[in-house]
Amino acid sequence: MPEKRLCPVCNDPIIGRIDKKFCSDQCRNTYNNRRYSSENTLVQKINRTLKKNFSILQELNPSGKTKVKRSKLLQEGFDFNYFTSTYTTQKGATYHLCYNQGYLPLSDELYLLICWEG
Repeated sequence: MPEKRLCPVCNDPIIGRIDKKFCSDQCRNTYNNRRYSSENTLVQKINRTLKKNFSILQELNPSGKTKVKRSKLLQEGFDFNYFTSTYTTQKGATYHLCYNQGYLPLSDELYLLICWEG
C-alpha cells in the first residue's frame, strides 16, 4: 500500500497525481508566499532601489545625454549606493550604470547622464 502523502502546509492528505505536493492551490500559494517573502526581503529591497534609480535616470535624461546637479538626483530619491555595474574608460573616467542608464561625476555637484549603448 502506498505511503499516505500529507500537505506540508495544512497536513491534509494529498489526493491526485503522484507528483502533487500540496492538497490545494491555496496551500501551494501560501507555501510559496511564505517562502519568498522571508527569503528574498533583502533582494526585493535592492531591486526596488535599482528600479527607482533607473527610473530617475531615465526620466531626467530623455535625450540620451544630459547634465544634472547632484541635488536634483537626491531630491528625486536617487541612491548613489546602488548600481548594476561600472565602466572605466581608457582615460580613467568611471561611469556607474543602472541597467542601461548611467552617470559620470563631472564635479562634486554636477553629473553627466547617459543612455548606455554598449
